[in-house]
Amino acid sequence: MKITRIETFLVPPRWLFCRVETGEGVVGWGEPIVEGRAEPVRAAVHVLAEYLIGRDPLRIEDHWQVMANGGFYRGGPVLSSALAGLDQALWDIAGKAYGAPVHALLGGPVRDRVRVYSWVGGDEPAELAEGIGARLEAGFTAVKMNASGRMPALATAADIGGVVERVALAREILGPARDLAVDFHGRVSAADARRILPLIAEFQPMFAEEPVLPDRPHLLPGVVAASSVPVATGERLYSRWDFRAALEAGVAVVQPDLSHAGGISETRRIAALAEVWDARLAPHCPLGPLALAASLQVAFATPNFLIQEQSIGLHYNEGADLLDYVADPAVFRFTDGYVSRPEAPGLGVEIDEAAVRRADQAGHAWRNPVWRHDDGGVAEW
Repeated sequence: MKITRIETFLVPPRWLFCRVETGEGVVGWGEPIVEGRAEPVRAAVHVLAEYLIGRDPLRIEDHWQVMANGGFYRGGPVLSSALAGLDQALWDIAGKAYGAPVHALLGGPVRDRVRVYSWVGGDEPAELAEGIGARLEAGFTAVKMNASGRMPALATAADIGGVVERVALAREILGPARDLAVDFHGRVSAADARRILPLIAEFQPMFAEEPVLPDRPHLLPGVVAASSVPVATGERLYSRWDFRAALEAGVAVVQPDLSHAGGISETRRIAALAEVWDARLAPHCPLGPLALAASLQVAFATPNFLIQEQSIGLHYNEGADLLDYVADPAVFRFTDGYVSRPEAPGLGVEIDEAAVRRADQAGHAWRNPVWRHDDGGVAEW
């Protein structure tokens, strides 16, 4: 079997898909994307495709090594995400070629269903009660919310009080039997993280996500030590080497993104590394159906998996949503906050190719907001 063609599709609301075709007619799909930077990732996919065309798609690890390490300049979000989507597609082909779901090729399932969570509140948390209530009615047992909107360089008492009030409200609505994750999105300083985390500890968050910007791992130990709240990070880390400093700092949860951190192959290695530090895997995935499908395949085969993010109904999904590109939405049916194990070959999801090709004709140019402080300086989004 040889790879004969690689295509990319820029699909709303903010995603990029890739399609890898073989001469035997076996096709694999992947999702290589950096949100807000889809175009350079698309170009990187086609550069890597120059190597893959004409080669056996089943030599996944060898191809991963060449694409990741065969260039003198390597890594970073664009190249790692291009590699990630192609890696997903190669695993999809392998599963279809062998007639098995990817989780079977990874050693077989270690669980029968995977717990998922849903977003509430948007970028600047509002209407939490209504949002959480809707998620509970849909059967979810865990939600995640942003801790705050834009934050100043050092938070005021009112800023900090607002975070605590939102977390308290969310806990009141959820009750003690459901879980709440709080995402700081790198918006607060390390000093403010050390102040805020002890104040929300009484509300028992499942984890506090990205309380420190990813380029400042030297600050993580102090933040982790500041409270009993489990700290999570990883959506902007791209390799097992990136995760080592976070794990050494004592984070409880690692959050590699299957569309950023080298795909299925590297995320499996990150999960295994996390076991050494007794950390859990909760893949980042505010993305499309292929990223979610790849994440679930890893989740079903990973012992230290915790919970899976998913984007159905996410506030960024304007004009299109995850299920718009799936031939059979039942594969992503959530029951009591869980999704059942997929048994179809490959990634376990059938893409509606006609819908994808139509969407690509319109494309998108999604960019994340640029926030500013009151004095006009750039703020963390």
